[in-house]
Amino acid sequence: MAAPTPTDHKSRKLLGRLSLPESRYIADALRAETMGGVLLLVAAITALLWANIPAVSDSYASVRSFHIGPAALGLDLSLQHWAADGLLAIFFFVAGIELKRELVAGDLRDPRAAALPVIAALCGMAVPALVYALVNVTGNGSLDGWAVPTATDIAFALAVLAVIGTSLPSALRAFLLTLAVVDDLFAILIIAVFFTSEIDFLALGGALAGLALFWFLLRRGVRGWYVYVPLALVVWGLMYNSGVHATIAGVAMGLMLRCTRREGEPTSPGEHIEHLVRPVSAGLAVPLFALLSAGVSLSDEAIAQVFTRPETLGVVLGLVVGKTVGIFGGTWLAARFTRAELNEDLAWPDVLAVATLAGIGFTVSLLIGELAFAGDATLTDEIKAAVLIGSLIAAVIACVLLKLRNRRYRMLTEAEERDEDQDGIPDIYEQDKPEYHLRMAKIYEDRAAEHRRKAEKASAAAVQSAAGSTTEADRPA
Repeated sequence: MAAPTPTDHKSRKLLGRLSLPESRYIADALRAETMGGVLLLVAAITALLWANIPAVSDSYASVRSFHIGPAALGLDLSLQHWAADGLLAIFFFVAGIELKRELVAGDLRDPRAAALPVIAALCGMAVPALVYALVNVTGNGSLDGWAVPTATDIAFALAVLAVIGTSLPSALRAFLLTLAVVDDLFAILIIAVFFTSEIDFLALGGALAGLALFWFLLRRGVRGWYVYVPLALVVWGLMYNSGVHATIAGVAMGLMLRCTRREGEPTSPGEHIEHLVRPVSAGLAVPLFALLSAGVSLSDEAIAQVFTRPETLGVVLGLVVGKTVGIFGGTWLAARFTRAELNEDLAWPDVLAVATLAGIGFTVSLLIGELAFAGDATLTDEIKAAVLIGSLIAAVIACVLLKLRNRRYRMLTEAEERDEDQDGIPDIYEQDKPEYHLRMAKIYEDRAAEHRRKAEKASAAAVQSAAGSTTEADRPA
Protein backbone atom coordinates (compact mmCIF):
# COMPACT_ATOMS: atom_id res chain seq x y z
CA MET A 1 0.00 0.00 0.00
CA ALA A 2 1.55 3.30 -1.04
CA ALA A 3 1.77 6.21 1.34
CA PRO A 4 -0.50 9.20 0.66
CA THR A 5 0.99 11.56 -1.88
CA PRO A 6 2.15 14.97 -0.62
CA THR A 7 -0.30 17.80 -1.00
CA ASP A 8 0.18 21.53 -1.04
CA HIS A 9 2.20 23.47 1.51
CA LYS A 10 -0.89 24.11 3.63
CA SER A 11 -1.53 20.41 4.29
CA ARG A 12 -1.45 19.33 7.92
CA LYS A 13 1.26 17.24 9.49
CA LEU A 14 0.44 13.70 10.57
CA LEU A 15 2.13 12.84 13.90
CA GLY A 16 3.72 16.28 14.03
CA ARG A 17 5.69 17.74 16.90
CA LEU A 18 3.81 18.36 20.14
CA SER A 19 3.63 21.66 21.95
CA LEU A 20 6.05 21.96 24.87
CA PRO A 21 3.37 21.74 27.65
CA GLU A 22 1.76 18.73 25.98
CA SER A 23 5.13 17.06 25.52
CA ARG A 24 5.99 17.54 29.19
CA TYR A 25 2.59 16.29 30.35
CA ILE A 26 2.86 13.17 28.24
CA ALA A 27 6.43 12.54 29.38
CA ASP A 28 5.35 12.72 33.05
CA ALA A 29 2.32 10.50 32.43
CA LEU A 30 4.29 7.88 30.54
CA ARG A 31 7.05 7.86 33.15
CA ALA A 32 4.56 6.69 35.80
CA GLU A 33 2.92 4.26 33.36
CA THR A 34 6.31 2.76 32.44
CA MET A 35 7.15 2.02 36.07
CA GLY A 36 3.67 0.63 36.56
CA GLY A 37 4.08 -1.45 33.41
CA VAL A 38 7.24 -3.06 34.76
CA LEU A 39 5.40 -3.92 37.99
CA LEU A 40 2.52 -5.24 35.88
CA LEU A 41 4.91 -7.46 33.96
CA VAL A 42 6.43 -8.77 37.21
CA ALA A 43 2.94 -9.41 38.65
CA ALA A 44 1.84 -11.31 35.52
CA ILE A 45 4.95 -13.52 35.55
CA THR A 46 4.50 -14.15 39.28
CA ALA A 47 0.87 -15.15 38.74
CA LEU A 48 1.81 -17.55 35.94
CA LEU A 49 4.55 -19.18 38.00
CA TRP A 50 2.29 -19.38 41.06
CA ALA A 51 -0.50 -21.01 39.05
CA ASN A 52 1.70 -23.44 37.11
CA ILE A 53 4.12 -24.75 39.75
CA PRO A 54 2.39 -27.88 41.13
CA ALA A 55 3.64 -27.39 44.67
CA VAL A 56 1.94 -24.00 45.08
CA SER A 57 -0.78 -23.92 42.41
CA ASP A 58 -3.50 -24.96 44.88
CA SER A 59 -2.65 -22.05 47.15
CA TYR A 60 -3.06 -19.63 44.23
CA ALA A 61 -6.60 -20.85 43.60
CA SER A 62 -7.35 -20.64 47.33
CA VAL A 63 -6.04 -17.08 47.65
CA ARG A 64 -7.95 -15.59 44.74
CA SER A 65 -11.18 -17.37 45.72
CA PHE A 66 -10.94 -16.22 49.35
CA HIS A 67 -14.04 -14.16 50.23
CA ILE A 68 -14.03 -11.01 52.29
CA GLY A 69 -16.38 -8.05 52.73
CA PRO A 70 -19.70 -7.12 54.35
CA ALA A 71 -22.33 -9.59 53.14
CA ALA A 72 -25.13 -7.34 54.42
CA LEU A 73 -24.12 -4.74 51.81
CA GLY A 74 -23.87 -7.32 49.04
CA LEU A 75 -20.09 -7.02 49.05
CA ASP A 76 -18.94 -10.45 50.26
CA LEU A 77 -16.59 -10.89 47.28
CA SER A 78 -13.60 -13.03 46.40
CA LEU A 79 -10.21 -11.32 46.23
CA GLN A 80 -10.24 -11.84 42.45
CA HIS A 81 -13.64 -10.14 42.32
CA TRP A 82 -12.42 -7.25 44.49
CA ALA A 83 -9.49 -6.78 42.11
CA ALA A 84 -11.67 -6.74 38.99
CA ASP A 85 -14.45 -4.54 40.35
CA GLY A 86 -12.67 -2.56 43.04
CA LEU A 87 -9.04 -1.99 42.08
CA LEU A 88 -9.84 -1.48 38.40
CA ALA A 89 -12.27 1.27 39.40
CA ILE A 90 -9.15 3.24 40.36
CA PHE A 91 -7.63 2.47 36.95
CA PHE A 92 -10.77 3.68 35.18
CA PHE A 93 -10.91 6.76 37.43
CA VAL A 94 -7.50 7.77 36.07
CA ALA A 95 -8.67 6.87 32.55
CA GLY A 96 -11.66 9.19 33.03
CA ILE A 97 -9.39 12.08 34.05
CA GLU A 98 -7.11 11.41 31.05
CA LEU A 99 -10.07 11.40 28.72
CA LYS A 100 -11.49 14.62 30.20
CA ARG A 101 -8.14 16.35 29.89
CA GLU A 102 -7.71 15.23 26.28
CA LEU A 103 -11.20 16.53 25.46
CA VAL A 104 -10.79 19.97 27.05
CA ALA A 105 -7.04 20.69 27.01
CA GLY A 106 -5.30 18.04 24.91
CA ASP A 107 -5.27 16.97 21.28
CA LEU A 108 -8.89 15.78 21.26
CA ARG A 109 -10.24 19.29 21.84
CA ASP A 110 -9.52 20.12 18.18
CA PRO A 111 -11.78 18.01 15.93
CA ARG A 112 -9.23 18.00 13.10
CA ALA A 113 -6.40 16.90 15.39
CA ALA A 114 -8.68 14.37 17.09
CA ALA A 115 -9.67 12.76 13.81
CA LEU A 116 -6.48 10.72 13.48
CA PRO A 117 -6.38 8.99 16.91
CA VAL A 118 -10.15 8.54 17.01
CA ILE A 119 -10.28 6.94 13.54
CA ALA A 120 -7.21 4.83 14.28
CA ALA A 121 -8.61 3.71 17.65
CA LEU A 122 -12.04 2.90 16.20
CA CYS A 123 -10.48 0.87 13.39
CA GLY A 124 -8.16 -0.69 15.96
CA MET A 125 -11.21 -1.96 17.85
CA ALA A 126 -13.52 -2.77 14.95
CA VAL A 127 -11.06 -4.89 12.96
CA PRO A 128 -10.05 -7.17 15.90
CA ALA A 129 -13.75 -7.69 16.70
CA LEU A 130 -14.35 -8.52 13.03
CA VAL A 131 -11.41 -10.94 12.96
CA TYR A 132 -12.73 -12.66 16.10
CA ALA A 133 -16.24 -12.88 14.61
CA LEU A 134 -14.99 -14.32 11.30
CA VAL A 135 -12.92 -16.99 13.07
CA ASN A 136 -15.83 -18.02 15.28
CA VAL A 137 -18.47 -17.95 12.56
CA THR A 138 -16.22 -20.14 10.43
CA GLY A 139 -15.34 -22.45 13.34
CA ASN A 140 -18.81 -22.55 14.95
CA GLY A 141 -17.50 -20.86 18.11
CA SER A 142 -19.12 -18.44 20.53
CA LEU A 143 -19.39 -14.78 19.56
CA ASP A 144 -19.58 -13.71 23.22
CA GLY A 145 -15.88 -12.83 23.31
CA TRP A 146 -15.87 -10.40 20.36
CA ALA A 147 -14.80 -7.51 22.61
CA VAL A 148 -11.83 -9.30 24.24
CA PRO A 149 -9.19 -8.42 21.58
CA THR A 150 -10.34 -4.80 21.19
CA ALA A 151 -8.39 -3.34 24.15
CA THR A 152 -4.83 -1.95 24.29
CA ASP A 153 -2.79 -1.98 27.51
CA ILE A 154 -0.62 1.15 27.47
CA ALA A 155 1.28 0.21 30.67
CA PHE A 156 2.25 -3.22 29.36
CA ALA A 157 3.28 -1.71 26.01
CA LEU A 158 5.51 0.83 27.77
CA ALA A 159 6.99 -1.93 29.92
CA VAL A 160 7.99 -3.73 26.73
CA LEU A 161 9.68 -0.54 25.49
CA ALA A 162 11.51 -0.20 28.81
CA VAL A 163 12.70 -3.82 28.72
CA ILE A 164 14.06 -3.62 25.15
CA GLY A 165 15.57 -0.18 25.77
CA THR A 166 13.74 1.70 23.02
CA SER A 167 12.61 5.29 23.45
CA LEU A 168 9.93 6.42 21.03
CA PRO A 169 9.93 10.01 19.71
CA SER A 170 7.35 12.20 21.45
CA ALA A 171 4.95 12.18 18.47
CA LEU A 172 4.74 8.37 18.50
CA ARG A 173 4.45 8.30 22.31
CA ALA A 174 1.60 10.80 22.18
CA PHE A 175 -0.10 8.81 19.42
CA LEU A 176 0.15 5.61 21.47
CA LEU A 177 -1.16 7.31 24.63
CA THR A 178 -4.07 9.00 22.82
CA LEU A 179 -4.93 5.71 21.15
CA ALA A 180 -5.07 4.08 24.58
CA VAL A 181 -7.26 6.89 25.99
CA VAL A 182 -9.80 6.59 23.16
CA ASP A 183 -9.53 2.80 23.41
CA ASP A 184 -10.36 2.99 27.14
CA LEU A 185 -13.38 5.19 26.41
CA PHE A 186 -14.89 2.66 24.01
CA ALA A 187 -13.96 -0.22 26.31
CA ILE A 188 -15.92 1.51 29.07
CA LEU A 189 -18.91 1.90 26.74
CA ILE A 190 -18.67 -1.77 25.73
CA ILE A 191 -18.63 -2.88 29.38
CA ALA A 192 -21.56 -0.60 30.26
CA VAL A 193 -23.74 -1.53 27.28
CA PHE A 194 -22.96 -5.17 26.58
CA PHE A 195 -22.11 -6.56 30.00
CA THR A 196 -25.00 -5.22 32.05
CA SER A 197 -27.84 -7.73 32.30
CA GLU A 198 -30.11 -7.17 35.31
CA ILE A 199 -30.40 -3.70 36.80
CA ASP A 200 -31.46 -2.80 40.34
CA PHE A 201 -32.95 0.63 39.65
CA LEU A 202 -33.05 1.59 43.34
CA ALA A 203 -29.30 1.03 43.75
CA LEU A 204 -28.63 2.68 40.38
CA GLY A 205 -30.68 5.70 41.44
CA GLY A 206 -28.65 5.93 44.64
CA ALA A 207 -25.41 5.76 42.65
CA LEU A 208 -26.59 8.51 40.30
CA ALA A 209 -27.62 10.65 43.28
CA GLY A 210 -24.15 10.13 44.76
CA LEU A 211 -22.54 11.15 41.47
CA ALA A 212 -24.73 14.25 41.38
CA LEU A 213 -23.59 15.15 44.90
CA PHE A 214 -19.97 14.51 43.87
CA TRP A 215 -20.42 16.91 40.93
CA PHE A 216 -22.14 19.54 43.10
CA LEU A 217 -19.37 19.51 45.72
CA LEU A 218 -16.73 19.88 43.01
CA ARG A 219 -18.53 22.85 41.47
CA ARG A 220 -18.89 24.49 44.89
CA GLY A 221 -15.14 24.18 45.39
CA VAL A 222 -15.35 21.91 48.42
CA ARG A 223 -11.93 20.45 49.22
CA GLY A 224 -10.71 17.53 51.30
CA TRP A 225 -10.11 13.87 50.57
CA TYR A 226 -12.12 12.99 53.70
CA VAL A 227 -15.23 14.26 51.85
CA TYR A 228 -14.67 12.67 48.44
CA VAL A 229 -13.13 9.29 49.32
CA PRO A 230 -16.06 8.12 51.52
CA LEU A 231 -18.53 9.45 48.94
CA ALA A 232 -16.67 7.64 46.16
CA LEU A 233 -16.81 4.38 48.11
CA VAL A 234 -20.58 4.76 48.61
CA VAL A 235 -21.09 5.49 44.89
CA TRP A 236 -18.94 2.50 43.97
CA GLY A 237 -20.87 0.16 46.30
CA LEU A 238 -24.24 1.32 44.97
CA MET A 239 -23.05 1.01 41.36
CA TYR A 240 -21.85 -2.53 42.02
CA ASN A 241 -25.16 -3.54 43.56
CA SER A 242 -27.08 -1.94 40.69
CA GLY A 243 -25.79 -4.55 38.22
CA VAL A 244 -23.84 -2.00 36.17
CA HIS A 245 -20.14 -2.80 36.28
CA ALA A 246 -18.63 -0.95 39.23
CA THR A 247 -15.72 0.47 37.21
CA ILE A 248 -18.23 2.78 35.50
CA ALA A 249 -18.42 4.71 38.78
CA GLY A 250 -14.69 5.34 38.59
CA VAL A 251 -14.71 6.73 35.07
CA ALA A 252 -17.80 8.85 35.79
CA MET A 253 -16.11 10.56 38.74
CA GLY A 254 -12.93 11.06 36.71
CA LEU A 255 -14.89 12.81 33.96
CA MET A 256 -16.41 15.23 36.47
CA LEU A 257 -13.09 16.74 37.55
CA ARG A 258 -12.10 20.10 36.11
CA CYS A 259 -9.09 19.72 33.82
CA THR A 260 -8.70 23.31 32.61
CA ARG A 261 -6.37 25.73 34.38
CA ARG A 262 -7.60 29.02 35.76
CA GLU A 263 -5.46 32.12 36.08
CA GLY A 264 -2.71 31.58 38.65
CA GLU A 265 -3.12 27.80 38.77
CA PRO A 266 0.04 25.79 37.98
CA THR A 267 -2.13 22.71 37.36
CA SER A 268 -5.85 22.03 37.15
CA PRO A 269 -7.56 20.05 39.94
CA GLY A 270 -7.95 17.08 37.60
CA GLU A 271 -4.26 17.05 36.69
CA HIS A 272 -3.30 17.39 40.36
CA ILE A 273 -5.50 14.47 41.43
CA GLU A 274 -4.33 12.39 38.49
CA HIS A 275 -0.73 13.05 39.57
CA LEU A 276 -1.59 11.74 43.03
CA VAL A 277 -3.70 8.75 42.02
CA ARG A 278 -1.83 7.51 38.94
CA PRO A 279 0.99 5.91 41.00
CA VAL A 280 -1.66 4.07 43.06
CA SER A 281 -3.36 2.89 39.86
CA ALA A 282 -0.23 1.95 37.91
CA GLY A 283 1.86 0.76 40.84
CA LEU A 284 -0.71 -1.04 43.00
CA ALA A 285 -4.21 -1.50 41.58
CA VAL A 286 -3.37 -2.84 38.12
CA PRO A 287 -0.46 -5.10 39.22
CA LEU A 288 -2.65 -6.63 41.95
CA PHE A 289 -5.39 -7.24 39.40
CA ALA A 290 -2.83 -8.95 37.16
CA LEU A 291 -1.56 -11.05 40.07
CA LEU A 292 -5.07 -12.31 40.83
CA SER A 293 -6.28 -12.68 37.23
CA ALA A 294 -3.35 -13.68 35.03
CA GLY A 295 -2.63 -17.02 36.73
CA VAL A 296 -3.85 -19.55 34.15
CA SER A 297 -2.63 -23.00 33.18
CA LEU A 298 -0.06 -22.96 30.39
CA SER A 299 0.41 -26.69 29.96
CA ASP A 300 1.15 -28.10 26.50
CA GLU A 301 -2.48 -29.13 26.19
CA ALA A 302 -3.75 -25.69 27.23
CA ILE A 303 -1.44 -23.91 24.75
CA ALA A 304 -2.50 -26.28 21.96
CA GLN A 305 -6.13 -25.52 22.83
CA VAL A 306 -5.47 -21.80 22.33
CA PHE A 307 -4.59 -22.38 18.67
CA THR A 308 -7.33 -24.89 17.93
CA ARG A 309 -10.42 -23.57 19.70
CA PRO A 310 -12.18 -20.81 17.67
CA GLU A 311 -12.82 -18.55 20.68
CA THR A 312 -9.18 -18.49 21.77
CA LEU A 313 -7.76 -18.43 18.24
CA GLY A 314 -10.04 -15.48 17.49
CA VAL A 315 -8.57 -13.60 20.46
CA VAL A 316 -4.96 -14.30 19.39
CA LEU A 317 -5.56 -13.30 15.77
CA GLY A 318 -7.62 -10.31 16.85
CA LEU A 319 -4.75 -8.96 18.96
CA VAL A 320 -1.89 -9.79 16.61
CA VAL A 321 -3.48 -9.25 13.18
CA GLY A 322 -6.64 -7.25 13.87
CA LYS A 323 -5.01 -4.55 16.00
CA THR A 324 -2.12 -4.06 13.59
CA VAL A 325 -4.26 -3.93 10.46
CA GLY A 326 -6.94 -1.82 12.13
CA ILE A 327 -4.68 0.89 13.58
CA PHE A 328 -2.29 1.07 10.63
CA GLY A 329 -5.15 1.00 8.12
CA GLY A 330 -7.14 3.58 10.09
CA THR A 331 -4.12 5.89 10.28
CA TRP A 332 -3.45 5.54 6.55
CA LEU A 333 -7.10 6.21 5.70
CA ALA A 334 -7.17 9.24 8.00
CA ALA A 335 -4.10 10.62 6.26
CA ARG A 336 -5.52 9.83 2.85
CA PHE A 337 -8.87 11.52 3.35
CA THR A 338 -7.69 14.49 5.43
CA ARG A 339 -4.76 15.07 3.05
CA ALA A 340 -2.28 15.17 5.92
CA GLU A 341 1.43 14.59 5.31
CA LEU A 342 3.36 12.25 7.57
CA ASN A 343 5.93 14.00 9.76
CA GLU A 344 9.16 14.05 7.73
CA ASP A 345 11.10 12.66 10.73
CA LEU A 346 9.00 9.48 10.66
CA ALA A 347 8.08 6.80 8.15
CA TRP A 348 5.13 4.47 7.68
CA PRO A 349 7.06 1.50 9.16
CA ASP A 350 7.09 3.52 12.41
CA VAL A 351 3.28 3.64 12.37
CA LEU A 352 3.22 -0.11 11.67
CA ALA A 353 5.48 -0.78 14.66
CA VAL A 354 3.26 1.25 17.01
CA ALA A 355 0.16 -0.46 15.61
CA THR A 356 1.74 -3.84 16.36
CA LEU A 357 2.69 -2.68 19.86
CA ALA A 358 -0.96 -1.75 20.46
CA GLY A 359 -1.79 -5.43 20.04
CA ILE A 360 -0.70 -5.91 23.64
CA GLY A 361 -4.12 -6.14 25.27
CA PHE A 362 -3.74 -7.21 28.85
CA THR A 363 -5.64 -5.54 31.68
CA VAL A 364 -8.94 -4.62 30.02
CA SER A 365 -8.85 -7.71 27.78
CA LEU A 366 -8.59 -9.94 30.85
CA LEU A 367 -11.47 -8.05 32.47
CA ILE A 368 -13.70 -8.35 29.40
CA GLY A 369 -12.75 -12.02 29.10
CA GLU A 370 -13.98 -12.61 32.66
CA LEU A 371 -17.24 -10.79 31.92
CA ALA A 372 -17.86 -12.42 28.54
CA PHE A 373 -17.52 -16.00 29.77
CA ALA A 374 -18.47 -15.59 33.41
CA GLY A 375 -20.49 -18.83 33.42
CA ASP A 376 -17.69 -21.02 32.06
CA ALA A 377 -14.58 -21.07 34.28
CA THR A 378 -12.64 -23.36 31.93
CA LEU A 379 -13.26 -21.22 28.86
CA THR A 380 -12.52 -18.07 30.87
CA ASP A 381 -9.06 -19.42 31.73
CA GLU A 382 -8.48 -20.42 28.11
CA ILE A 383 -9.46 -16.94 26.95
CA LYS A 384 -7.02 -15.46 29.46
CA ALA A 385 -4.28 -17.75 28.14
CA ALA A 386 -5.14 -16.54 24.63
CA VAL A 387 -4.82 -12.92 25.76
CA LEU A 388 -1.40 -13.63 27.27
CA ILE A 389 -0.13 -15.53 24.22
CA GLY A 390 -1.55 -13.00 21.74
CA SER A 391 -0.02 -10.12 23.70
CA LEU A 392 3.33 -11.93 23.83
CA ILE A 393 3.34 -12.52 20.07
CA ALA A 394 2.42 -8.88 19.41
CA ALA A 395 5.18 -7.74 21.80
CA VAL A 396 7.84 -9.87 20.08
CA ILE A 397 6.88 -8.63 16.60
CA ALA A 398 6.80 -5.02 17.84
CA CYS A 399 10.24 -5.44 19.44
CA VAL A 400 11.72 -6.59 16.14
CA LEU A 401 10.15 -3.71 14.20
CA LEU A 402 11.13 -1.10 16.78
CA LYS A 403 14.71 -2.36 17.08
CA LEU A 404 15.17 -1.91 13.34
CA ARG A 405 14.54 1.82 13.83
CA ASN A 406 16.09 2.19 17.27
CA ARG A 407 19.07 4.26 16.10
CA ARG A 408 16.74 6.69 14.34
CA TYR A 409 14.49 6.93 17.42
CA ARG A 410 17.50 7.64 19.63
CA MET A 411 18.63 10.47 17.36
CA LEU A 412 15.13 12.02 17.31
CA THR A 413 14.78 11.70 21.09
CA GLU A 414 18.17 13.31 21.71
CA ALA A 415 17.24 16.18 19.37
CA GLU A 416 13.94 16.69 21.21
CA GLU A 417 15.71 16.83 24.59
CA ARG A 418 18.81 18.88 23.62
CA ASP A 419 19.12 22.16 25.56
CA GLU A 420 22.46 23.73 24.63
CA ASP A 421 21.61 27.16 26.01
CA GLN A 422 20.52 25.51 29.31
CA ASP A 423 17.40 27.61 29.77
CA GLY A 424 15.19 24.65 30.64
CA ILE A 425 13.46 24.61 27.23
CA PRO A 426 14.56 22.13 24.55
CA ASP A 427 16.24 23.92 21.64
CA ILE A 428 13.86 22.39 19.12
CA TYR A 429 11.04 24.58 20.53
CA GLU A 430 13.06 27.84 20.23
CA GLN A 431 14.11 27.83 16.58
CA ASP A 432 11.80 30.76 15.75
CA LYS A 433 12.94 32.94 18.68
CA PRO A 434 15.63 35.60 17.95
CA GLU A 435 16.75 35.69 21.59
CA TYR A 436 17.56 31.97 21.46
CA HIS A 437 19.84 32.44 18.46
CA LEU A 438 21.50 35.45 20.12
CA ARG A 439 22.17 33.34 23.22
CA MET A 440 23.60 30.56 21.06
CA ALA A 441 25.77 33.07 19.15
CA LYS A 442 27.16 34.36 22.47
CA ILE A 443 27.82 30.78 23.62
CA TYR A 444 29.66 29.94 20.38
CA GLU A 445 31.61 33.22 20.49
CA ASP A 446 32.73 32.48 24.05
CA ARG A 447 33.72 28.96 23.00
CA ALA A 448 35.62 30.31 19.97
CA ALA A 449 37.47 32.84 22.17
CA GLU A 450 38.38 30.08 24.63
CA HIS A 451 39.68 27.87 21.82
CA ARG A 452 41.74 30.80 20.43
CA ARG A 453 43.32 31.32 23.87
CA LYS A 454 44.08 27.61 24.08
CA ALA A 455 45.53 27.68 20.56
CA GLU A 456 47.78 30.67 21.41
CA LYS A 457 48.89 28.96 24.63
CA ALA A 458 49.62 25.71 22.79
CA SER A 459 51.52 27.61 20.07
CA ALA A 460 53.64 29.46 22.64
CA ALA A 461 54.41 26.19 24.40
CA ALA A 462 55.46 24.62 21.10
CA VAL A 463 57.79 27.55 20.28
CA GLN A 464 59.33 27.39 23.76
CA SER A 465 59.81 23.65 23.42
CA ALA A 466 61.46 24.07 20.00
CA ALA A 467 63.80 26.78 21.36
CA GLY A 468 64.79 24.52 24.23
CA SER A 469 65.60 21.71 21.84
CA THR A 470 67.82 24.05 19.74
CA THR A 471 69.77 25.17 22.83
CA GLU A 472 70.41 21.58 23.81
CA ALA A 473 71.65 20.80 20.29
CA ASP A 474 74.12 23.80 20.29
CA ARG A 475 75.61 22.95 23.72
CA PRO A 476 79.19 21.32 23.46
CA ALA A 477 79.31 17.63 24.21
